[in-house]
This record gives sequence, structure tokens and C-alpha cells, in this order.
Amino acid sequence: MDKLLINGGNRLAGEIAISGAKNAALPILCAGLLTSSTLHLSNLPQLQDVATMLKLLRQMGLGIEQDGERIALSGSAITSLEAPYELVKTMRASILVLGPLLARFGEARVSLPGGCAIGSRPVDQHIKGLQAMGAEITIDAGYIHARAKKLRGTRVVTDMITVTGTENLLMAATLAEGETVLENAAREPEVGDLAHLLVKMGAKIEGIGTDRLVIQGVDALHGATHAVIADRIETATFLCAVAAAGGDVTLTGVRTDILDVALDKLREAGVVLTSGDDWLRVQMAARPKAVSFRTTEYPGFPTDMQAQFMAVNCIAEGASRVTETIFENRFMHVQEMNRLGAAILIDGHTASVAGVDHLVGAPVMATDLRASASLVIAALAARGQTLIDRIYHLDRGYDRMEVKLSAVGADIRRVKTGVAA
Repeated sequence: MDKLLINGGNRLAGEIAISGAKNAALPILCAGLLTSSTLHLSNLPQLQDVATMLKLLRQMGLGIEQDGERIALSGSAITSLEAPYELVKTMRASILVLGPLLARFGEARVSLPGGCAIGSRPVDQHIKGLQAMGAEITIDAGYIHARAKKLRGTRVVTDMITVTGTENLLMAATLAEGETVLENAAREPEVGDLAHLLVKMGAKIEGIGTDRLVIQGVDALHGATHAVIADRIETATFLCAVAAAGGDVTLTGVRTDILDVALDKLREAGVVLTSGDDWLRVQMAARPKAVSFRTTEYPGFPTDMQAQFMAVNCIAEGASRVTETIFENRFMHVQEMNRLGAAILIDGHTASVAGVDHLVGAPVMATDLRASASLVIAALAARGQTLIDRIYHLDRGYDRMEVKLSAVGADIRRVKTGVAA
């Protein structure tokens, strides 16, 4: 099992190219099931979750031709309507094949999903919406079995805002009969990116970027060409790395218009930011100032950035309060940060962080994807050496993070199990 060995204390300087967004790429890949024609996609991130999704889609019979970050998907010869447990258990985004399969083929058998252990993320809203559209759904032996001769448009009001639920129902609605209205829809940019692709494929969707999506079903979708949106979470993660370690780094291939809340908080912490059409320069020459925040759905502060900002707060001047409202188990990185010398106390859904002068390197263990990134940031700012175990979580969502950080001056390398530090 790979680990990351980091010697902290280096300032960061140079340029980092931002990859395509994992949370946009996964549903977009599933959209390949909606048509017999070919989708040509670019800016696809090189991630373990993407590889897992491609393995699942290939097993279903989706034709895949890949050349680096470019890929062509052909759904002309789908042979299986099942997503098996052995693939789905490692990545909950596999549930996103349910809507497309059901809409186009009238049947799907999908294992209940797994993924990061950051709390309950039920799929009941997916099921509720598809049932409202006329699907017959049973759950047996850990599998969702759905059938529908033809999905029918209807009004769906989800009990909670759910990104994957919105994406699943949106894809299903494109081939349903009549009009579907999705109320309380997720507004995340990654949902919008999927919707824009679907429109290119011939779908009729109104309200993109709002919490009310109106879809007029069509008989069939066709091929299209699309570039995956830049990863706003990767962008903000590298911004936090510079905020904590100090330095002067330019990020290229970014979308600053979908980072407003994170950028505001970084400015509050004392970071200097300048930007252009597709680049963002981050400069940090002093100790950061503590910033408090509360996670919520987009356009609020993203839960996927909570751990990384907490890492900055650990060495900041002053005290801060971090409130997590999305996932109940998303403070598992706190124990590991405290091993590095942080001063964090948890009370229910709120963490109180007292900034310390410095952190000290130590062996730590990653518990989920974003916790992994937060430990990397803390290690970059710490004195001495940090060894981060279980970084397979990191590989699920960050495209060669250690390579990108090494290129801007970080002392970071990947080591194999059994290799002495």
C-alpha cells in the first residue's frame, strides 16, 4: 500500500495545471449509456474513481477508446444492465448508472453503493424520484432492481438536496415521456456541466444552475463533444496548500467563477489572489489568519473543502469554528491533525480550532478522500517529516497530487509498503 513521505517547511513557487473535475467526470461518463452514438470527451482527470467507473461501463458493453485525458464512448452495444457489488462497493458514484440504464433500456440492477466512510449518504431520493416516474423498484440481497416499460414525466420534490440524486433523475428524465420538473435540485457546477452535455446530446433542459430543472423528454439522444469542467475542489486544495506553506503559485485551467466562497475565505485569511480568464495566482507571505465557516450546499461553503481549510486554520493566528452540516462523520481527520500538534476540539457538528505556531511531522493515517488532502496540507506546513498512510483515498480524487506539488518545490514523494522512510 502506497504512502506519502513529506518533509515540511518548503515554500511553494511555480505553476500547477488543474485537472478536470472528478465530480463532473463520473456522471458525464455515465451519460454515455443514454445513446447509441459516440460521445467525445476531453479534460478527463486521471483518477482511480474514473478508472473504476470506466471498468464498470466497459463491463456493461460501453465501447471505450482512451488517449490520456481524451476519451470516446460508444453505447451502441450494451450487453449488461447490472452494476455488480465488487465494483460499486468502492465508489458510491456507481449509482449513477441506474437512471440512464432504466431510461434507455427499461431495466437496471445496481448494487447499493459504498465509497468514503464519511457518513450516511442514502439513495432513497433516487428511488423515490424514479418511482414517481413510473419505475417498479425492489431491493433484494443488496441490489436495487428497477423496471419501467417507459418512464413518465412528473414533478419530483426531493426531501433533501442531493447531487447524485439530481444527476440520476436528470439523466433519466431526458428520455422519459413528457415533462419532468425536478424541485429542490442541486445547483453544484458539476450538475450544470452534466446538464450542458445533455443539451449538446439533444436533451431539452431549462433552469440549469437553479434549484428547479424542467426537462422535456425526447425519443433519443445523439453523440456530442464536451470538455469536463475544471475541478474547483482541486483548485481550492492547492490554494490552501499555498496558504499554509507560503509561496507564490499560479494555477492554470481554472474556473474562478465557481469558487467565490472559497476565494472570499482565503482573502479573509490573508491570501493575495489575482486572476485572469483561466488562471489564478495565489501569494502568501505571512502566517494565515483564522477563518470560521459553515458548510452547506452550493453556492455555500463546500463540505469537500472543510478539511483542507481546517488544516490552514491549525497554524493560523487566532481561533476559529468550523461547522459541518452535510456529513455527520466528516471530522475523522481531526484526530490525525492533533497528532501533528494541532489544537482541535469537537463538540457535535462543530470543531473549535486554536491556531498553533507550528505543527510537527508524525505518522498519520488518511480516513477519506478530502481528509487525505488536508493531511498533505498540514504536512507541507509542519516542521520535520510526516508519513501519510492509506493514500489510496487520495488517488481516488486527485490527479497525481504529489507530482504537481513536487513541481512547485514541495519535498514530497510516494513510497511503497516496506520501504524505509
